[in-house]
Amino acid sequence: MKPTKHKRIGLITGGGDCPGLNAVVRAVVKTCAYEYGIDVVGIQDGYWGLIHDRMRPLEPDDVSGILSRGGTILGSSNRDNPFRVPEDVGGEKRFRDLSDAAIKNAQRRGLELLLVVGGDGSLTIGYQLMEKGLPVIGVPKTIDNDLGATDVTFGFDSALVTATEAVDKLHTTAASHHRLMVLEVMGRYAGWIALSAGLAGGAHVILIPEIPFDIEKCAQHIRQRGYHGRNFAIVVVAEGATPIGGEMFVERTVPDSTDSVRLGGIGRWVAEELEKRLEWEARATVLGHLQRGGAPSPQDRVLATRFGVEAARLVAEGKVGHMVALHGTEVDSVPIKEAVSYLRRVDPKSQIVEAARALGTCFGE
Repeated sequence: MKPTKHKRIGLITGGGDCPGLNAVVRAVVKTCAYEYGIDVVGIQDGYWGLIHDRMRPLEPDDVSGILSRGGTILGSSNRDNPFRVPEDVGGEKRFRDLSDAAIKNAQRRGLELLLVVGGDGSLTIGYQLMEKGLPVIGVPKTIDNDLGATDVTFGFDSALVTATEAVDKLHTTAASHHRLMVLEVMGRYAGWIALSAGLAGGAHVILIPEIPFDIEKCAQHIRQRGYHGRNFAIVVVAEGATPIGGEMFVERTVPDSTDSVRLGGIGRWVAEELEKRLEWEARATVLGHLQRGGAPSPQDRVLATRFGVEAARLVAEGKVGHMVALHGTEVDSVPIKEAVSYLRRVDPKSQIVEAARALGTCFGE
């Protein structure tokens, strides 16, 4: 066994689920056991398990066969925050800070460190717990690919595969019925899924949060296709895209959640507005949580495994306050504080956007 700074750690998967979480869990547990002799305790259902002391030991046998499974065997939650726990007081909802109780639960279980697998919300909570004395190491996870300080997050490639397949399928029905098909994809405030799936699937219009769009210019672009005998079109729109001078379309809010805003509705609005301006029939499809589900792609399995192995190494070296990250082809680490200080969004002048423009793709500019 290699020497290690810590002998017993907690492992938590927080926030929205995504393909590749089980691959990380597997890699952490096996590497900790085989390389360093570190005991791993799984915390159930995200920070809810830390607040309510729901934990269980994880052995290598417990993670056998989960590499290709979607979701997380530990469960997850994007509603639970130890610093803001809802309670009903006389019919009125209030929030309590139970972070001290959560830390005591970790200490009672003998956890010397918390390994947090999550996006910006979960990692921010982890960083706040660290500031109160609980050592934390992070692993970046999100299908949105918007976490700062890493080139890619696992889960993104799997979501991209699903979104691209949807674009491909919409192509055939759009061409058959001479229709305008609008596909709304996830991504929150970043357009990575829409941009990449649109480019990979040959979409004619791509709308992303980073480039506010003019719906009339989108209509003009599609109209020109019709003039050249191309009597169908595909529009891929990110859920956080906004028309010029407008705001994001919010489907609802969830006050208890770490991110209370639930985006949605932009796809239907775009379809209706384009149908008003064109003689073409329009249909909107919302891909939704299909992007989160299912088995991880081979690329995500490999990346998540590498992240898990590196995270175990950081634990053994006692490199607290850091998050594993991919830079180029190498996995290294960065301070968690740096990783959660900004969202990684699409640069409208980036090479990938310019490549799409060169192909005649319209961004509604």
